[in-house]
Amino acid sequence: MADIIDLALVADAKRYLNKMLEKRGIAYFLSKDSQRPYRLEATRVEMVLRTAARARSREGSRRRVHSLAVDHARKEVRRELIRRVVAEMLQTGF
Repeated sequence: MADIIDLALVADAKRYLNKMLEKRGIAYFLSKDSQRPYRLEATRVEMVLRTAARARSREGSRRRVHSLAVDHARKEVRRELIRRVVAEMLQTGF
């Protein structure tokens, strides 16, 4: 069976992620744990996804967001955050 991917949800999630990164920076999405300083905060990633899903429901799409579509959007957001963390680490010479 094919995976269901809501490309509009992924695009909205990436758009909100970029807005939050511009406003708060990459450190907002990182855990404050000294043992693992570059760990992503799962609640912040979920907040991006909830905001994107809420925006989709406000646009007039009253259908529920499929769980596989949310999982795919979560992977895309995490992948983008990891890419940016690695870029910041390389830039600082870590």
